[in-house]
Amino acid sequence: MTEIEAKGSDRRGAGEALSPNRGNLRRRAADKPSKDELKRLRHAEILLNVSRKCAGLESLDDILEALVEMTSWEIGCERGTLFLNDPLTGELYSRVAQGTFRREIRILNSTGVAGHVFQTGEGTVIHDAYADSRFNAAIDQQTGFTTRNIVCVPVRTVKGEIIGVMQSLNKKEGQFNEDDLDLLADMTTQAAVALQSSQYVERMKKTRAKEMEFLDLVADVTSQLELGTLLQRVMSEATRMLGADRSTLFLNDEKTNQLFSRVAQGTSTGEIRLPNHLGIAGATFTSGKSINIPYAYADLRFNPSFDKQTGFFTRSILCVPVTNKAGKVIGVTQVLNKRGGPFTEEDEQRLKAFTAQVAIALENAKLFDDVQRMKNYNDSMLESMSNGVVTLDENGKIVTCNRAALGILKAETKDVVGKAASDFFVGPNAWVVERLAKVKESQAIDTMLDANLELGGEKVSANLTLMPLISGEGGKKLGSMLMIEDISSEKRMKATMSRYMDPTIAAKMLEGGQDLLGGASTEATVMFTDIRGFTTITEEVGAQGTVAFLNEYFTLMVECITKEEGMLDKFIGDAIMAAFGLPIAHDDDPDRAVRAAIAMIRELRRWNADRAARGQKTIDMGIGLNTDMVVSGNIGSPRRMDYTLIGDGVNLASRLESACKSYSARILISDNTFKKLKGTYRTRSVDQVVVKGKTEPVGVYEVLDYHSEETFPNLVDVVTYFNEGVRQYRAAKWEKAIEKFQKALEFNAKDKLSETYIERCTYMKEHPPADGWNGVWVMKEK
Repeated sequence: MTEIEAKGSDRRGAGEALSPNRGNLRRRAADKPSKDELKRLRHAEILLNVSRKCAGLESLDDILEALVEMTSWEIGCERGTLFLNDPLTGELYSRVAQGTFRREIRILNSTGVAGHVFQTGEGTVIHDAYADSRFNAAIDQQTGFTTRNIVCVPVRTVKGEIIGVMQSLNKKEGQFNEDDLDLLADMTTQAAVALQSSQYVERMKKTRAKEMEFLDLVADVTSQLELGTLLQRVMSEATRMLGADRSTLFLNDEKTNQLFSRVAQGTSTGEIRLPNHLGIAGATFTSGKSINIPYAYADLRFNPSFDKQTGFFTRSILCVPVTNKAGKVIGVTQVLNKRGGPFTEEDEQRLKAFTAQVAIALENAKLFDDVQRMKNYNDSMLESMSNGVVTLDENGKIVTCNRAALGILKAETKDVVGKAASDFFVGPNAWVVERLAKVKESQAIDTMLDANLELGGEKVSANLTLMPLISGEGGKKLGSMLMIEDISSEKRMKATMSRYMDPTIAAKMLEGGQDLLGGASTEATVMFTDIRGFTTITEEVGAQGTVAFLNEYFTLMVECITKEEGMLDKFIGDAIMAAFGLPIAHDDDPDRAVRAAIAMIRELRRWNADRAARGQKTIDMGIGLNTDMVVSGNIGSPRRMDYTLIGDGVNLASRLESACKSYSARILISDNTFKKLKGTYRTRSVDQVVVKGKTEPVGVYEVLDYHSEETFPNLVDVVTYFNEGVRQYRAAKWEKAIEKFQKALEFNAKDKLSETYIERCTYMKEHPPADGWNGVWVMKEK
């Protein structure tokens, strides 16, 4: 026999035992009573069992559970729920939903089938739940239960007051009928008195529990002296007590006329300060009266900027003054967003009583906090510093030494504190005492960078700052202070890392900038350089000579890059890849790249002059620059990674460097770079070209600032005629273009780019392009 069947048998047995006419019932059964009589008797027996069962239970939860179980058994359904109305929130709630977890369920008393029955006071039978517009199918989707049919009745008292709704789901055999509706209504009416009584008892118990909890809470809170903990505790308890989302307790700072709170629930903001006359809190503080706002955005005093900053949405506000025993307002408590509706008069009175009790504790805690902060300020500051701090009195005796200093000095507190500086800083460190004496005499700060100390048998590199200590009152001399920053590890690490990567990257990594290694899309100006005729040189000088040649060449070129704060990315054979704008961006990175390129050509010329004087072969180089969005970060495998750049912008810079050969140029820049230049440079528009692997044309410019009158005579005249020739060329006026380029050659016969364009115009003249010529040249080589 199942548990439910057993309970059913118990109920039927109990019903027979309580029947005063048991013998008569048996005699009438022998006389074969009619079906209607049997039905009425059974109905009466069920109602009697309901009364008996409810009378034997005390708690509301037990009555709800028993009534759901009994109705489900008698009606013959799969699941049942008894909802009671909460007049304070306008919700129907149930603490037992048969077949699911035991928890409190709340729904608005105007929605769904249950809400309809509660509002109309009329029971209903629904044979097809999903065909009824009042049915909410979302509940089935959430629980996985499938509702087929429903019977639902209002729970009425004997006076006709509706106090809830009883709902049964899925008749096990057949469909719900009017008999089920009547039986369910009678059973709930029979239990209504017990339900009302239990609700009343429960409310009384909760009220008493709240009051006892309130007294315990006040006693607990007022015993706290630490202000930050007290503020947090008061806000937490106020939020919980009123069923709100968050709260803030503001105290008045009489020195600044500001309301401040060190902790605001639900935010990561530190101390909050605002003028004590502004906003809802300011209005409460100045008036000394409570403010209860059901709809915050409808009140002109409400400032929505904080909601916009945090993403929080303020619905309702309750703000009450915090008054001390002398009647003085010392702050305000502000509670936001009452769950289930606006704050009530009862909420306001409870919050007033609570804040009145904790006001004395707040004043005591504030005084204690001020004293404690003054007492611990120096110690906490010194201990939290990463640099070593040693303080000395007027006699040169060490008074304090923080944890960081003990670590740097490789000593324990007993070995340092209380000793004279002249007894501790001895031998190779005696110069520290001499510098301290000078500071004491001059009362001026003395700084030493990268100083050498010998501590614990080891050499330590440190930055030292020595300064006098002077009292804020009267300027009395208190002693001196020595600050020590140990840079030994950073110095060694940076020196090692800088040999294998750009010094800027190394420095950034040592500063803790790990984010730059994670990959980022950034605008940068990418530079590619390459030596012309490098293969010939290697054949002439051999392996060792090649290495020596490259080391000397790279030293000169990298210096030009780092001078403009560019980042050396890598050496690729005899080529250099660098970037400007990484890892630290500047507002003139394209200009920095152009200046670096000009400096590299000039430096190359000086080096060539030295090489020629030594009888060595001179070299030439090409440089390509492009400004674009690139992806930078650590790229590679877990075993080997390089910080580098990738993207189309990188590829275009490489293509421009290669194009220097075709255009007899040394520095070519893209129009992306040209448009972002802030300085004025001598340039000329070289071409509109589609590079290898691309379909869209790119404007290409040649930078000529590295030239002198000797290397490029009549530069202005040449550029003027050249630019006019290019304009004619793009208009497909070949003869006029040739004429302008020849004119440019008259001013500088060595301008090979003008010769290149004459050859191109001659070819185009003999082989005219198709209609729609736009002056774009397609490069066939990389």
